[in-house]
Amino acid sequence: MHTKRIIPCLDIKNGRTVKGVNFGNLIDAGNPIELAQKYAQAGADELVFLDINATLENRSTLISLVKEIASVLNIPFTVGGGIGSKSDVYALLQAGADKVSINSAAVRTPELINELAQEFGSQCVVVAIDTKIIEGTHYVHTHGGQKPTALQTILWAKEVYQRGAGEILLTSMDADGTKKGFHVHITAQIAESVPIPVIASGGAGKQEDFLQVFQQGKADAALAASVFHFGEISISSLKNFLSQNNVSVRK
Repeated sequence: MHTKRIIPCLDIKNGRTVKGVNFGNLIDAGNPIELAQKYAQAGADELVFLDINATLENRSTLISLVKEIASVLNIPFTVGGGIGSKSDVYALLQAGADKVSINSAAVRTPELINELAQEFGSQCVVVAIDTKIIEGTHYVHTHGGQKPTALQTILWAKEVYQRGAGEILLTSMDADGTKKGFHVHITAQIAESVPIPVIASGGAGKQEDFLQVFQQGKADAALAASVFHFGEISISSLKNFLSQNNVSVRK
């Protein structure tokens, strides 16, 4: 049985952790360095850092903040936001990231996935897919969810796998921040379409939501933000709950 991972996410804007609903209405959620330290000590399996405005502002990720966060971590660290080239990835890996997450750049230049996988290894390349239902079909969105594309989510997931992505970070924009549960159906469809790990994101509100996305959604990992940032769910209690329900987790 595969061990399932629990991953807190730091959405960063202007150097602070923020959280919103359906990719909007952002509120402050704290100091990212303090939060990172707290999660590493609390038993998180990995940490994801997303510089949510980097692409919109046409700039690279905040390297100095990545360095500071990496210095307090002893768990795998994925960084995304504004990554568009091999040199961006080199800089982030040197700053302490273990993996990088690309979204808008992958859609704009799909060959970048191949290049990064060849240069750094597939295990380093996470492709983030922000998906939203339009007239009954899931479509990929870029630029922090601001721009819809003509790419159907399932077809894009298959393509990024074929191009060398090592993981998919799948965020349901419809579920994001609602705390009504992960979008289990699309998560399961993607997980069944590709043989690489799928990280489910968007919608966590209670412990049962994590259980559902692992059991029915077939996710390999579950990512959440506000329920962890605001102390609504502790990572240790969540792992105990999952373990009691026959989900294999790292203690």
